[in-house]
Amino acid sequence: MADSNLRGHEQEHSSEKPYMCGECGYRTARKSHLSQHMRIHTGEKPYKCDLCDYSTAQKSNLDCHLAKHTGDKPYMCGECGYRTAFKSHLSQHMRRHTGEKPYMCGECGYRTARKTDLLKHMRTHTGEKPFKCDKCDFSAAQKSTLDSHRVKHTGEKPYMCGECGYRTAHKSALSNI
Repeated sequence: MADSNLRGHEQEHSSEKPYMCGECGYRTARKSHLSQHMRIHTGEKPYKCDLCDYSTAQKSNLDCHLAKHTGDKPYMCGECGYRTAFKSHLSQHMRRHTGEKPYMCGECGYRTARKTDLLKHMRTHTGEKPFKCDKCDFSAAQKSTLDSHRVKHTGEKPYMCGECGYRTAHKSALSNI
């Protein structure tokens, strides 16, 4: 087992990515990462909160969510007072103060402070659109784009102008008033 973990870790540092998603072409060095990725397509959310209806595809997301119930935030930024339940979130937050952007796109040079932002950015190069509408054949590279699309089916207008009461399906429409 230890040898396979070492091999998988070494592959992450190389360009070798033998595991590929048959749905969108996503490639990874680890089989476990492919299994986790497939949940995007299947919608499987096996990690469930015992305290509310929240469920997620990743255990780490559930761990973060549980901190909302306890309110415990032991890690604090010495510069601005930001508090968090996770040391990794504080490390990520500190990049706002330092300007560090350690994650870089090999295609175009885009840099970011967050690995998740780089992964989302890479979809601009791969054309991957893993977020699918359950009402039509629309698909999107970002979940927020799919969420905006879904209001076409529901007719919901969740954004309201505080001055005149105008309601809209898209937040950006409020800034155009």
